[in-house]
Amino acid sequence: MHVLVTGGAGYIGSHTCLSLLESGMDVTVIDNFCNSSPEALQRVQSLTGRSIRVIEADVRDAEALETVFSGPRIDAVIHFAGLKAVGESVAKPMLYYDNNVAGTFTLLQAMQRANVSTLVFSSSATVYGDPAPEHLPLKETAPCGITHSPYATSKWTVERCLADLHAAQPEWRIARLRYFNPVGAHSSGRIGENPSGTPNNLMPFVSQVACGARPKLSIFGDDYPTHDGTGVRDYIHVMDLAEGHVATLKYLASHPQGELLTLNLGTGQGCSVLDVVKTFETASGRPVPYEIVPRRPGDVPAYYADPSQAQKLLHWRATRSLRDMCADTWRWQAANPQGYDHR
Repeated sequence: MHVLVTGGAGYIGSHTCLSLLESGMDVTVIDNFCNSSPEALQRVQSLTGRSIRVIEADVRDAEALETVFSGPRIDAVIHFAGLKAVGESVAKPMLYYDNNVAGTFTLLQAMQRANVSTLVFSSSATVYGDPAPEHLPLKETAPCGITHSPYATSKWTVERCLADLHAAQPEWRIARLRYFNPVGAHSSGRIGENPSGTPNNLMPFVSQVACGARPKLSIFGDDYPTHDGTGVRDYIHVMDLAEGHVATLKYLASHPQGELLTLNLGTGQGCSVLDVVKTFETASGRPVPYEIVPRRPGDVPAYYADPSQAQKLLHWRATRSLRDMCADTWRWQAANPQGYDHR
């Protein structure tokens, strides 16, 4: 199978490219490198001993997509390309709708012209909005669409578009994968999360505190109704997530009549902020100083997946522990304190 990976140089994209290559698939990547580095793909090729066809372009560029699809035959697309910072999306909503929604439409039109009808879409658990704790764990049938950021709305808009496309053209094979909290890095320490500026997520912030790049971690609230008062989330190792994409492609390939698949990719287990901090300290041997600050508006006490459908249909499950997530994050951070800018 020859797979086009949009945004393949990004955090999840680069790890997925590695898993695709290791499973014997061929990979072409299109990425504009606005928040990623070509170095990630060079390292993936070094780790696997296999080559990737890389095209530097934007998925909103219809001519560039024509060039991609006019080359070696593409069998399937995994669509990661897009912007993902919730806070930035609130400040710049039109940027997010242009990148995440319009970019997907341009990609779908190019796929139709090339008669490529297998797509795995990188969605997000944010499409569920803010569920109350009694609604946990989150099933794929939970209410969606009452979102609280343009980022989440952009993901839900694309999900709805894909459902409408499949209804009109049922021969399409589409998977909408709702990620929870991807963390960790490849066990080699050669590729990992490379945030530009202040991290938007907990784990890279914790690792930057552990290595001394930041003085301390702010924990937003310690009075939630959880086992230690801090917020609980479903953290999934990025390699488990990457392997979930390979399993999804294999599932879609076995359904030539068409399919619309919607799946949670998570562990089904919640870990608190303090669980992460303490486990990271043990894995790294470094202290992670923190302070408790007021809750953030909109944060919920707990949020974790019911991944049973993915386990049933894909024969896939997340196997790596929180300890693995922390140890692999620290291995990446310690070896690459400046991310991919460090050689």
